[in-house]
Amino acid sequence: MGRQPELLPAPSTPAGREGLAAILARPDRAVVALDFDGTLADIVPDPEQARAHPGAVPALAALAPKVASVAVITGRPAGVAVRHGGFAGVPGLDHLVVLGHYGAERWDAVTGTVHAPAPHPGVAAVRAELPGVLQEFNSWSGAWVEEKGQALAVHTRRAADPQAAFESLRGPLGQLADRHGLIVEPGRLVLELRPPGMDKGVALAEYVREMEAESVLYAGDDLGDLAAYAAVEKLRTEGADGIPGLLVCSGSAEVPELAGRADLLLAGPEAVVGYLAALAERL
Repeated sequence: MGRQPELLPAPSTPAGREGLAAILARPDRAVVALDFDGTLADIVPDPEQARAHPGAVPALAALAPKVASVAVITGRPAGVAVRHGGFAGVPGLDHLVVLGHYGAERWDAVTGTVHAPAPHPGVAAVRAELPGVLQEFNSWSGAWVEEKGQALAVHTRRAADPQAAFESLRGPLGQLADRHGLIVEPGRLVLELRPPGMDKGVALAEYVREMEAESVLYAGDDLGDLAAYAAVEKLRTEGADGIPGLLVCSGSAEVPELAGRADLLLAGPEAVVGYLAALAERL
C-alpha cells in the first residue's frame, strides 16, 4: 500500500479556509508567493550565510508544476536570493520567479536572467554618509551594514543590546533616508534604507494580476510582509467575488503583528517547507 498524503493543517479563519479551498480546486490558476529570509531560510546573524532550508527546493520543485506560478518576493537582490536559495537550473522550477528588491528586480527560471532598473541616486549618497551616522550615535560597535545594491540594511542583531541599538537608530536613519529621497523599512532587528514606491504588497498584487490568478497563498515572517498581507486582504474584496487568499505566518515570536493577521501559523521555515511539500502532494 502506498504512503498516505500528509494532512494539511486547517486555516483558523473562514477567509483562509476559502483561500485554501480555491487553491485545491484550481491549482493551475493559483499563485504561491513566499518571502525568503525567515520563511524559506532560517534567520542567521550574518545574512550572507543564510541558505534555503534543505527541503525547500525539493518542495518547490514538486509544487511549481502544479500551480500557475511560485514567486519568491524578497528585499534581497534577486540574484542573491537565487544563489542562496539554490533555485537556478533545478528541474521542475520552470514556473518560479524571484522578485527581488521588493519587486524592483525580477529573475525568471525559464531565462535565468535578472532584469533590474538603474540604482536610485540616493542610495550612493546614503552609502557615503552611513558610517558617520553610526559612529555619531555610538552604534557602530555591533551594528553593521549589509550592501544590497539598490538598498542598504543596518543590522543590530550582533549589538550588545540589539533592541536598544535598533530603537536608537530608527530616528537618525529615518532622517538620513529622508534627506536623500529614500525610506526606512524596519524588520527583525534590521533597518533597510531603500527607494520608495515598491513594497511586497505592490509586487504581489501586480504579479497576481499579471498571472490572472484566481487564488493566492502568501507566506512571510516579518514587518515587511505586512504590505503583502494587506494586498491579499484587498484582493479578497475586489470585484464581484474577489480573489481568495491564504495568509501564512512563519513563526510569531518576534512579529506578533503578522501572526495576528494570519490565517495559518507555522513554526518557522522547516514547518513552511513541510506545508509546501504536503500541499504539492495533495495537489
